[in-house]
Amino acid sequence: MNELIEIIEVHPNDVKRIESEPPPEPHRHDFEELIVGIEGMVEHFIDFQTEQFAAPFISFVSRQKTHRFIPKTLDGKCHILGIRFKSEFIPETTFHLYSLFHNNANLSLKADSCFDRIEQICSIMQDELKQSNPDLGVIRHLLSALFVMIESERQKQKPETKQQVAQNETYTTFLQILEENFRRPEGVEYYAERLFMSSRNLNHITQKMFSQSVSEIIETRKLIEAKNLLTSTDKTISEISFELGYNEKSYFSKVFKKKSGQTPSEFRDEMRKLV
Repeated sequence: MNELIEIIEVHPNDVKRIESEPPPEPHRHDFEELIVGIEGMVEHFIDFQTEQFAAPFISFVSRQKTHRFIPKTLDGKCHILGIRFKSEFIPETTFHLYSLFHNNANLSLKADSCFDRIEQICSIMQDELKQSNPDLGVIRHLLSALFVMIESERQKQKPETKQQVAQNETYTTFLQILEENFRRPEGVEYYAERLFMSSRNLNHITQKMFSQSVSEIIETRKLIEAKNLLTSTDKTISEISFELGYNEKSYFSKVFKKKSGQTPSEFRDEMRKLV
């Protein structure tokens, strides 16, 4: 993807073409993608799980996250938008999205006036992008507004207190620092110091929000990247373990099996059979 932002559409004819081809393999993007399901349904493999659900829905696929998206018709209809954008297009929002959609990429919505407005904003963005000289500033504001509306809908499904909002901001910053450093062998103290708080307070926030300690979240991020590398590359397990900051292959394999229930080799074999 060379542009800062682009929008693709999927209609019934596209579904027929996709169904006539070999199933797509799980893959990763170098961009962020917001998928808006207006009509139809989808089979989505993401966070190493497969879900099927009908429109209306929202899916957010963060950069470098492995996924496979297979659109399907429902009652002969399908209309799905893929809004693809570079992280730097709305940098103030991107890492906040990571926290909102952490291990929860898909959000089912109601077919009501709110979703109608979401669809209208998407339509205005499409119209602007089709202009000979589109105003990216306008599109940036529309995209930001779109995410505000989506977050509002998520809040209705699971309301947050003011304290949770503040904790969410801390968690978002933590995720940003983690994204830049998870390949290094850094522990809880490193991230707490970067956030100007104690390890205890940071652990309290992560435990309250996601029932996970900081160490567990760090290991989970490493595990996600390990799964990505095992799925999409031919790197050896030793190479992957050292790339992710583990000094010993055996320790990496032990942690991987404890968290996923499989050894790295077993996981790679299973993914290759799946695709």
